[in-house]
Amino acid sequence: MAYYKRYCKALTLKNDAQLIEAYKKVHAPGAVWPEITQGMKDVGIVDMEIYILGNQMFMIMDTVPGFDHDLAMAKLAQMPRQSEWEAYVSQFQNTSKDASADEKWQLMERIYKMD
Repeated sequence: MAYYKRYCKALTLKNDAQLIEAYKKVHAPGAVWPEITQGMKDVGIVDMEIYILGNQMFMIMDTVPGFDHDLAMAKLAQMPRQSEWEAYVSQFQNTSKDASADEKWQLMERIYKMD
């Protein structure tokens, strides 16, 4: 069985209930632009989940073995429609309109793992 590399990331949304609900709709099944999902797959992301609590976002990203995070994020930023998507979702996020996904989503440090 192949083991994936897992990355956990955090992002803060603007603290506005209407924007948060709109952000959820943008990420509903079938709502994410197909080029965005395909681009993630193309750089080695095999699964991704995003969770929300208030305006705090938490992402779990599983990748292929040997995944190089920095290289993949640089490549992802060049994928079709990626910069357009980042500009679009920035209206909901507490980030700059020009920020890349890697600049928005901050890697988290794991401090505990159950045996």
